Amino acid sequence: MNLEQLGPALLGGGAVVLLAVLGVRFAGRLGVPGLLLYLGMGLALGWALPTDEPIDPETAAAVGYAALVLILAHGGLTTRASALRPVLLPSIALATVGIAVSVAAVAVPLIMIFDLDTQSAVLLAAVLAATDAAAVFAVLRSTNVSARLKNLLEGESGFNDAPVVVLVTVIASGGLDSQPWLIPLLVIGELLGGAAVGIAIGFATRWLMPRVALPAVGLYPIAIVAALVMTYGVADFVHSSGFMAVYVAAILLGSAPNLPHRKAVIGFSDGLSWVAEIGLFVMLGLLAQPDRLPESVGIALVAAGVLVLFARPLAAVVALVPLRIPLREVGFVSFAGLRGAVPIVFAAIPLGLGVPGAEVVFDTTFIVVLVLTLVQSPAIPWVARRLKVDEPEQPDELDVDVAPLDDMDAIVIGLDVGEGSRLIGVFLRELALPEGAVVSLVLRHGGSLPPRMETRLKAGDRLVVVAPQSMRGDVLARLDEVSSYGRLGRWTASEPSEEE
Repeated sequence: MNLEQLGPALLGGGAVVLLAVLGVRFAGRLGVPGLLLYLGMGLALGWALPTDEPIDPETAAAVGYAALVLILAHGGLTTRASALRPVLLPSIALATVGIAVSVAAVAVPLIMIFDLDTQSAVLLAAVLAATDAAAVFAVLRSTNVSARLKNLLEGESGFNDAPVVVLVTVIASGGLDSQPWLIPLLVIGELLGGAAVGIAIGFATRWLMPRVALPAVGLYPIAIVAALVMTYGVADFVHSSGFMAVYVAAILLGSAPNLPHRKAVIGFSDGLSWVAEIGLFVMLGLLAQPDRLPESVGIALVAAGVLVLFARPLAAVVALVPLRIPLREVGFVSFAGLRGAVPIVFAAIPLGLGVPGAEVVFDTTFIVVLVLTLVQSPAIPWVARRLKVDEPEQPDELDVDVAPLDDMDAIVIGLDVGEGSRLIGVFLRELALPEGAVVSLVLRHGGSLPPRMETRLKAGDRLVVVAPQSMRGDVLARLDEVSSYGRLGRWTASEPSEEE
């Protein structure tokens, strides 16, 4: 690209992103998933561009990987380790054992019905086995499904990219023809290596950030996202799973109680993940060739049917029933394996490598994703109600933002009082903060109130608390007590349960 081409490129790129952002709301009103809008824009651009191949498949796969890094980073930052811990084992079981069961359950029928060669069938089954992190995060966080199921499915979608990309890469490189018994060992080794890299960089970054007083708030999100992007590079350098490393590191950072300027970090990451998602879907629409798609409709419909009606339920049963997950939850997990851009990105890997049959794999995956997006996403709330795994929406009890003060051994803590919070009605004197911590400001309705002991908190208030760095843990613990139990938090939190 030269300077003469820069202007038109920026004009076109800006217009596409703006139309995509505005179109999300319009599509939502019509009940159409945004994914279809983005893919449609990509297909339209492909028709409008003069070249026969608007984007090289290998380049598309590389760009797709970069986009997935940003999407996984945001998913990890918004996932609390405390919430993921109870469902960690089921999530990993779905992302490993479940993947293996799904691949076998889809590949065998495709070989028997369509006489596909083993490599193409296994490749297609493997790319379809991966659930899409962006789709799962977007759909479940706007659905009143139980927190346990949300965390389980989000954990699965975050973890299963890593084994699938290793599996697809090895098979596309001819691993089935040489030493297939090495594939499980390679997958396990890369996953463990990626987890180790993610843990190391995640803990190092969460230790460093609170101790660095940067000159501008906007630098913290950049530094944290840069650390997560770097995590992928480090993992790749040591030949381990970059996706696993990024997701684990992001969870550790997002769960840090003293992450500086959390809201700014999450907001910046959210914006980046939206841009990545939009660009990813539009790019994949460009990569598809509509005149070639009808040839794969038959295979796609059979693959989609086998996946939804047999492979995914079987994978959920095998992975979750031994862990004593309730059957209602197993049933919901069986239906809620959402597909999106991730399978299409992985299908571009063999396409970029020129693997025989790769066009069929890509076209079939593209059609399956379109079909399942139309069927599954809108039906999630209905299925949750039928299986009785939905629950009333719960307000966020504690929304805290922490920032270090430059040249002072102190921190500023921002505490939001949400609708339905138990903080509503609490007097400032009843917060009973540790000695040395003070409420310096109360923000209400766009204005500020001088903090007085008789000031009573209302919904929508924001407290600004200043405390020494050494008291950070005690202050946050006290705020959490009051947020969870109200003005009697100190006594209620310490009361033994009836079971004890």
